[in-house]
Amino acid sequence: MSARTREERLAARINQLSYLRVAIVLLVMALLLNAQRVSHAFAAAAAIFALAAATDFLDGFLARRLQVTTTLGAFLDTTADKLLVTGALIALVAVGRTSAWAALIIVGRELAILGLRAVAAAAGTIVTASLWGKLKANVQFLAILLAIIRFPVRLGWWYLDEWVMLVAVIVTVLSAVEYFRRLAPVLGRG
Repeated sequence: MSARTREERLAARINQLSYLRVAIVLLVMALLLNAQRVSHAFAAAAAIFALAAATDFLDGFLARRLQVTTTLGAFLDTTADKLLVTGALIALVAVGRTSAWAALIIVGRELAILGLRAVAAAAGTIVTASLWGKLKANVQFLAILLAIIRFPVRLGWWYLDEWVMLVAVIVTVLSAVEYFRRLAPVLGRG
């Protein structure tokens, strides 16, 4: 049995951040869904969600900085992000902190882009994250964090988090349009 290289060990450590993010999804959901029975559940869920969002930045930064990007790492990072956003949105809809339509658009976009990436991969095209995709992730993380916190002051007819969620939905749709435009030639084949 050969010893693992330094790069393999570093990549494995970085991948652990993605595994941690997946586990955190369950904790955030449990806190949100049991907020009536758990003291300070929303504050704890917000802190834990913020930690998970920070690991999204950290694992990508470390992988690029240390030059240990892997196919498994890219898959785990993307999957963990989608699970974090989807799990949090499902719980927030269940507790009345976000609307089902916003969750549907955001989760629907994630599924559509996942399918688009699969089609592109089958055609031999590698799909890298775009600026729109990165912006989308950050705005979604912010909107979800604010929905968990929910400041008790309305701005017009909505809370601050609801306005930011609207921005997240708009950026989510625009990022989907950008991905489909960029990959239109791949979709046109066949």
